[in-house]
Amino acid sequence: MSTFVAHTSPTGTSNLLAVLIGLSLALLTLTAASGAVDPRILNGDPVWAKPFKFSLSFLVLFLTLSWLESRLSERWREGWILSCTRIAMTISFLAEMSYISYQAALGEPSHFNYSSDFHAAMYSLVMFTGAVVLTLGIGVFAIAASMDNDAYISRPLRLAVALGFGVSCILTLIIGSYMGGQNSSFVGAPSAHSAYVPFLGWSLEAGDLRVSHFFALHAMQFIPGMALLIEKHRALSNRVPCVLFLFTISYIALTLALFFQAISGQPMFST
Repeated sequence: MSTFVAHTSPTGTSNLLAVLIGLSLALLTLTAASGAVDPRILNGDPVWAKPFKFSLSFLVLFLTLSWLESRLSERWREGWILSCTRIAMTISFLAEMSYISYQAALGEPSHFNYSSDFHAAMYSLVMFTGAVVLTLGIGVFAIAASMDNDAYISRPLRLAVALGFGVSCILTLIIGSYMGGQNSSFVGAPSAHSAYVPFLGWSLEAGDLRVSHFFALHAMQFIPGMALLIEKHRALSNRVPCVLFLFTISYIALTLALFFQAISGQPMFST
């Protein structure tokens, strides 16, 4: 029998997360359409690239949370802890996407913009606070999965969720705080015509903290995903915790290596 067989059946997700998934998908479509008809460039990128990427990131986030929540017991899913967490994350999502989209429409940057008291306040209060709330929300979901003994989730997958969501929460807070403290995603200034990784936009000339930030944030998908892959290999199915710990340690090491590489001013790849 598979080590991932659980005791009950998935029971669905909250209406609020379903709404957030729908809103993220609508924003993804809207920003893609806006980019198709608006040729303006901001700091070397299409002006609607940032809201498009944030919409995509939020869509992946809410789909992941919905997947986990559908496996939690009704006691946890409908409890005040996750209810408050969902509301806080919703407010942060709406505030961040509203400001990012508003700035894109104006043709101005949303991040590291201190050009006026308004922009400084919005970046500090909306963007920074919202990012912290969203990241801590990931940690709350990790705690819920760890403590919900009636969840439709086996011990190996529960461990993977706790590790993945926990790593995402901690490393994203660390890297995001450093990035915010130095008021730039870059260490070293890339030239006006610097080469970038297609779509992702990572610099191939200067240190780019967004690379390690990406890996930190998406540990919540990669580590549980590894647990699901292990299930398909019967030779490893009895050693899931050991394999997961080794993978998690390697993943953390890679993320931190990319972080310190960026701090040193070196790009992930060089041309």
